Amino acid sequence: MANQSPDIETEPESALETALRQLSAAAAHVDTDPGVIERLRHPTRVVEVSVPLERDDGNVEVFTGYRAQHDDVRGPYKGGLRYHPEVTAEECVGLSMWMTWKCAVMDLPFGGAKGGVVVNPKDLSRDEKERLTRRFAEEIRDTIGPKSDIPAPDMGTDAQTMAWFMDAYSMQEGETTPGVVTGKPPVIGGSYGREEAPGRSVAIVAREAIDYYDKNIEETTVAVQGFGSVGANAARALDDWGANVVAVSDVNGAAYDTTGLDTHAVPSHEEQPEAVMTYDAPNTLTNEEILELDVDVLVPAAIGNVITADNAGDVLADIVVEGANGPTTSTADAILEEMGVPVIPDILANAGGVTVSYFEWLQDINRRQWSRERVNEELESQMLSAWDDVRAEVEARDLSWRDAAYVVALGRVGAAKDARGLWP
Repeated sequence: MANQSPDIETEPESALETALRQLSAAAAHVDTDPGVIERLRHPTRVVEVSVPLERDDGNVEVFTGYRAQHDDVRGPYKGGLRYHPEVTAEECVGLSMWMTWKCAVMDLPFGGAKGGVVVNPKDLSRDEKERLTRRFAEEIRDTIGPKSDIPAPDMGTDAQTMAWFMDAYSMQEGETTPGVVTGKPPVIGGSYGREEAPGRSVAIVAREAIDYYDKNIEETTVAVQGFGSVGANAARALDDWGANVVAVSDVNGAAYDTTGLDTHAVPSHEEQPEAVMTYDAPNTLTNEEILELDVDVLVPAAIGNVITADNAGDVLADIVVEGANGPTTSTADAILEEMGVPVIPDILANAGGVTVSYFEWLQDINRRQWSRERVNEELESQMLSAWDDVRAEVEARDLSWRDAAYVVALGRVGAAKDARGLWP
């Protein structure tokens, strides 16, 4: 396999292992006290709870829930809640670390958290999912709050889940508290544009990367793995801006057309789950093959660990823009860097979600809703500012985009810790 040394580790890499390796790599480029780096290697706390659920048939099952809080030196903990059968405490810790960096890269006054319940949401009826959510909210109620830790949707959860969570918390608090979660429906304090924000930010960053590497967007080919909220919104925005999106995929495979797809006609996961292959495209590919297409821009926007030591050498794209959290392992990252393929990291590219969550939190605090136009304008401004900050480090220090993003994030977190000091 091209550009792969025989001694490269090919075992699956956990989110925590990847996050710790990325932290160590970036720390070498930052003038931050080693004690601060050591503190950032560990979460503040990890809460584990049991979540009993009465099923529709009357039987009771007990599920395990987690909330990992990594760091709050710059503000309340912030991060999603996921319902997935493979949720673990370790995964939540790794993802909470990424949230700390993501918020710092975007210069948001938040720290990082992540949580979830070990359950397959496809096995739950709507009523069961509501009961599970309300009980989970009660079990972690002392851990979260609008000034301490603010959850949001993630894999297996959505705006309705957040509505139930907010209502359960509010009922126990005795007052409506919309700011306890973000990603809610706008009718109860959610923000317009929140659902599309991660994909929109991926598209904005991809557009800037296309321009940075002297490509014409109207002559740029794009492949997107994953056609859920992130991938579909990214693909459609890039399509609208003139890029030629030639392939998109879901769990069943990819639709591929060298002349370009009509991305608005391809059903997203939200519109029709797992229906990409119903689109009438001249060619189909597997999810593995879409990663190896000869395109200008590859957007892995499905799940983590899809570009690994085993397939990184087969990536033919000129630029990789990470839409999912942790789609590239650290060993794959090294291979792509050796190949000269720039990787725009997730903590910058998909940060639109937490950025608009911040906007939502501000709207909830002030009890004044913004228009969709204002949200999109503010998101564009915030993303371009973060892009410029990271680009400056890439050029000044000759760093990879990932290392540069970490330099920006660690610089801000480290400065905050130095200013606040360490409680005796």
